[in-house]
Amino acid sequence: MSFSISGKTAIVTGAANGVGLAIGRHFVAEGANVMFCDMDDAALERELAADAGEGTSIRYFAGDLRKKLTIANLISATVDAFEKVDILVNAARQVVVSDPLNSDDDAVQMLLEQNMLTALRLSQATARRMIKQSEGQTEGPVGSIVNLSSIAARRTHPDLMAYSVSTAAADQMTRSLAVALANKRIRVNSVAFGSVMSASLKGALKDHDDIRSEIVKHTPLHRIASAGEVCDAVQYLASDASSFVTGQIITVDGGRTLLDAVSNPAH
Repeated sequence: MSFSISGKTAIVTGAANGVGLAIGRHFVAEGANVMFCDMDDAALERELAADAGEGTSIRYFAGDLRKKLTIANLISATVDAFEKVDILVNAARQVVVSDPLNSDDDAVQMLLEQNMLTALRLSQATARRMIKQSEGQTEGPVGSIVNLSSIAARRTHPDLMAYSVSTAAADQMTRSLAVALANKRIRVNSVAFGSVMSASLKGALKDHDDIRSEIVKHTPLHRIASAGEVCDAVQYLASDASSFVTGQIITVDGGRTLLDAVSNPAH
């Protein structure tokens, strides 16, 4: 079975930087049409303006997906540009350090909204569009939804409680949607990763070789992943190569969850 996504149309959120941007660019290189979506209008413009536009496979959309109208506008813009939606990659994630003993700390509520509820609403709206455009199609795949998660969902660190709770909720959302959408021939899966050498992690590690050493020490493959290694896993789940895979949380962490100590955060 081919890993090809050529000719398919994907929406990728969190796509102005980091892993989301890498996934979007990877999909374009593999022949897909991609709508890059993010709240950061300036970053989207900076990264994509030179390559996007009429007659290209790249468009971008800026907006706050916590608002239902923004979700509707995103899907409309994608269909206007490319006529359909085949793939959704929920790559927008937020990480905050929080105090689990502070009753005034709203981090759990904030991250549940950002990392799970927003992805859920967008997945529901996108699935409805996929179902509508497949009317009359009695067999074959209808669509694929891929969520980005984290090994933090299975590891405990006090300062990352809100993030861990939100990603664990997102993993259960993946499983529940997979069952709900299976009879519509829409697959829903997730990629949970550990440390990935994105621009943000590079910045965080720039003056902290001790943290880099700790990450490597707690990773059996003794290195930090490249963004491309996450992109490959996402492409597999988006493509027909994974046609009998749904409701799965694929871990891309170099074996880190096999050894990860409580004292070592899931960066």
